[in-house]
Amino acid sequence: MAMGWAVVLRGFFPLCLRRLARLTANNYMGARIRPVRTDLTVTCRYPLWTTHPVRTLHLCSNLCAGHNKWSKVKNIKGPKDAARSRMFMKFGMMIRIAVKEGGSSNPEFNLALANVVEQCRGKNMPKVSIEAAIKGAEKSKAGTQHTYEARGPGGCMLLIDMLTDNNTRSHQDLKHLLSKHGAALCDGVRHNFSRKGVVVAQGQGVSSERALELAIEAGAEDVQETEDEDDKALLQFVCDMTELKKVRTSLEELGVRTVSAGLEFVSHTPMQLPQAQLEAALSLIEALSDCLDVVRVWDNIQAHD
Repeated sequence: MAMGWAVVLRGFFPLCLRRLARLTANNYMGARIRPVRTDLTVTCRYPLWTTHPVRTLHLCSNLCAGHNKWSKVKNIKGPKDAARSRMFMKFGMMIRIAVKEGGSSNPEFNLALANVVEQCRGKNMPKVSIEAAIKGAEKSKAGTQHTYEARGPGGCMLLIDMLTDNNTRSHQDLKHLLSKHGAALCDGVRHNFSRKGVVVAQGQGVSSERALELAIEAGAEDVQETEDEDDKALLQFVCDMTELKKVRTSLEELGVRTVSAGLEFVSHTPMQLPQAQLEAALSLIEALSDCLDVVRVWDNIQAHD
């Protein structure tokens, strides 16, 4: 009887060992990986470790693909988002000025605020951000608004509108920035600009002759061709401040799609600059626009034909 049990167990144990080997190989560290045979294995009739082909387990982090999405976000989307954020911040400052000058936070009773809000919408500023800026203008500290006069490279003239709660700091920062770009504060520049109403409209497919006809029919004094930040053609219809709403309504009745309308400083002594001085002047205007306290910058630089 004992001899019989010995025979049974002799066949049972090797079978258990083989099944244990398969189970261990299939579930080792949660992956279907067969352990590598080592020097500890000895020749036996029923080896625990198998000698089937081994698949290597890599524990290092995955390598990035050749195309890196973040590089596009960083080099393209990042700068655009930063410029968009600065633009919205400037609009917030313009809203503060409009509320202060108009004495009301309701666009229906404040024409200046209504014009700024419309410009914000034209630049796709979110409605929530516009409403937050209007509410913030009521509670914000009473900043001081200044319009500085300056001469830039090549003798171009600049009007720099600033809103700040620290006049001394802003004045010193502005002087340093102008000096760095070959410019300086200068009196008498304002006489070369006039306060006008400006209606901005889309200009794709509109010839210069047709734009002039539209200006005459709408009652505008002049029309200028320009471009937005995306290089899309725009038309600026210049009119008297009191005729702003009338000119815009007339243009829309003539089938012109307007983008915004507001009061701006328009130069009546435009000048063209040589290429080197033009690049220096544009670099200065860009640096001024990036300044936190600067709301708007007007210049008398005329584009080359």
